[in-house]
Amino acid sequence: MKGWPYPRYVAHRGAGKLAPENTLAAMREGYALGYRMVEFDVKLSADGVAFLLHDDTLDRTTGGAGRADVLPWAELSQLDAGSWHSAAYAGEPLPTFAAIARWALANGVACNVEIKPALGSERDTGTAVARAARALWREAQVPPLLSSFAEDALAAARAAAPELPRALLVEEVPADWQARLARLQCIALNADWRALETETVAAVHRSGYRVLTYTPNDPQRVAQLLAWGVDAIITDALDLVRPV
Repeated sequence: MKGWPYPRYVAHRGAGKLAPENTLAAMREGYALGYRMVEFDVKLSADGVAFLLHDDTLDRTTGGAGRADVLPWAELSQLDAGSWHSAAYAGEPLPTFAAIARWALANGVACNVEIKPALGSERDTGTAVARAARALWREAQVPPLLSSFAEDALAAARAAAPELPRALLVEEVPADWQARLARLQCIALNADWRALETETVAAVHRSGYRVLTYTPNDPQRVAQLLAWGVDAIITDALDLVRPV
């Protein structure tokens, strides 16, 4: 396997559940707890601005409602993305992808960028996020790792910025995982921890790929996965799983 420049411990959506997910406040919280890699979700506004949000809709994590991709960034940027979590974060805005990239680069934090397209915009989102990542990390020593469940988005990212590393996200490990990784020219498989066995990790490594997993939150389970050789653990339990 080629060199792997990423830390073993990755803060899910910035700070797991300790701060409002996918916000700059969450990234800072994860950093304060010793994490030097963050995972977050990126999608496009109606006018093509790349910004952070996990869901297709705004209802769960902002003061807005309805589909996020139908609003322009000027409206999205005014939403409160912190009050849903706790009063301490009231007024925390949705961040742009560019803003998070600037913070990460300034602080030496690696990024796992999950391309999270709205339904029907897989290729457009994959292209836009990859092109933005290429520009934002142009001078960086450690590039962002682009990942997605949407294989069309990963294929578009590969075409737009083939030099950027990619990981395929899966809930269950498919029988043809090796063919999919090869087709998308990925460097890693990123699987739900419940779908992994020690034999699976070994097989992926033998084929020349790395293994990431999401989101084990029990320290004993994390230790077991690391013993199996998993290359990166994406966790919510930043207060329990401390980077070594």
